[in-house]
Amino acid sequence: MCDVLNRAARVVIVEGAPDKADSADVPRIVVTGAEIADLAELLAVVDGGTGDSCRCNGWPTIMVHDSSGELMACWTLHHQSGLRGIGDCDADLRDGPALTAWLAERGLTRSRDAQAARAVQEANAEAHRMRWVQGAPAGLSDAAADVACPQGGDLGAWSRRVRDAGERLAALTRHHYPDAIERIRVLLAWAGLPTRESTGGLRWYDMAVQRLLLAEEPDLLVTACAVRPPSPVQLDGAAALFSSLEWTQAHGMRLPDPLRTMLIEHIQENGTDPMRFRMRHGYYGADRSV
Repeated sequence: MCDVLNRAARVVIVEGAPDKADSADVPRIVVTGAEIADLAELLAVVDGGTGDSCRCNGWPTIMVHDSSGELMACWTLHHQSGLRGIGDCDADLRDGPALTAWLAERGLTRSRDAQAARAVQEANAEAHRMRWVQGAPAGLSDAAADVACPQGGDLGAWSRRVRDAGERLAALTRHHYPDAIERIRVLLAWAGLPTRESTGGLRWYDMAVQRLLLAEEPDLLVTACAVRPPSPVQLDGAAALFSSLEWTQAHGMRLPDPLRTMLIEHIQENGTDPMRFRMRHGYYGADRSV
């Protein structure tokens, strides 16, 4: 990369993906002279590469030209933290924030805005994770924290750790709650927590609770909701469970009364938009209205 920039006469940085590089309405800057050396320092990467972390094209697009105008190289920034186009994989920037600030000083602010938005998303996701851990039933908090551990750099090691933690969580749940009905009801309350989150979608740790519920006898899952009226958060958990792909593929969308009636009334009065959407499409045994 440094060798290429040492021979460069002009670098064009376009605030878009490569397929937008020729669009006249996409902001761009032209780097020449001593600023190319400054840019080279900011594009310094960690040796070894990181592998492709996703399939997006990345942006901004960095096009390096020689003195004759010939295109020598075309790179993109990937998630504002890596450089794509060197060799056959991404390479982590040594100082991604410094490059982002340098671009913003020259009018290319999209990377800075994206990083700010990502910081907010990450903070919200961390708050979600902590609420889930703190909402774990009595005796399960430590195992829950292990299941919800943030992803590290080694995806394989992290996956194995989460899998092992999930097995410990399952064993501890049965140890602390040997009665199946009680166990199901406490798990339904736990499963109900993410249904009111605004961060969208179930995380891997949310799915861990759903797997614990799906491991129970199907008839007991229905019975646990009927032995005494569920709390609102337990009904939220039941709404998530009985509309999950795993449940509906195995058992269909219809539910027996009184569970069907309880869920429909709960959703009509206090349901989230996703719950109402599913109900309109016939989940929970409701009459399809779309």
